[in-house]
Amino acid sequence: MLPISDDAPSRTFPLVTFLLILASGLVWMWELSLGGGTNLDAFFYRFGFIPGILTGAYDVPSWALSPYVLTILTSMFVHGSWSHILGNMLFLWIFGNNVEDHLGHARYLLFYLAGGIVAALVQLLSGPGSDVPTIGASGAIAAVMGAYFFMYPTARVHVLVFFIFITTIRLPAWIFLGMWFLMQLFEGTYGAAQGVAVWAHVGGFLFGLMIAWVDRTRQRRRMDFTV
Repeated sequence: MLPISDDAPSRTFPLVTFLLILASGLVWMWELSLGGGTNLDAFFYRFGFIPGILTGAYDVPSWALSPYVLTILTSMFVHGSWSHILGNMLFLWIFGNNVEDHLGHARYLLFYLAGGIVAALVQLLSGPGSDVPTIGASGAIAAVMGAYFFMYPTARVHVLVFFIFITTIRLPAWIFLGMWFLMQLFEGTYGAAQGVAVWAHVGGFLFGLMIAWVDRTRQRRRMDFTV
């Protein structure tokens, strides 16, 4: 299933979401200019996040960014294929505009980056000695999806379904995103998604859910205080 739109209106232009997509697109153009092969591999190792280096399982290479923790941020803008970047940016555009509208531009940017950091650290806990570069915005986007799940549960998501024939259906956001989250849990638990950082998805989603709940709680307390 692939989401193609939702019916939750946005009151403001999602400037930060647009800029994040633009930045990821520009980095992708940079990757394409490398022509693949060893040049692209070197790019992944330099700007991707390798858990084993941060945990000390491996020595920090001479070519690594310094301080190495910066790769948690740079890795969010690196993607491995056309399907990787297009899928991530589609999810970000559909769900990010409403979350940005709710939080405001500055808070949304901080939330997005924090979500990506938390997702990367959860992935690190699942494999602290890994020497495979973790790349992609999906951890941060999972945080956005978790926040959307809490903020807009009854919004309708238009979903493209590939089953015998291609059709579209409309699902409440809580069903679509809940199914997505359960799939990540299943794949992470049973190892059904090799090469995909599913625990980053799980960690990001739960982080987004928690932040949305905290934000709602603070708003209610503020309203109770002013009444």
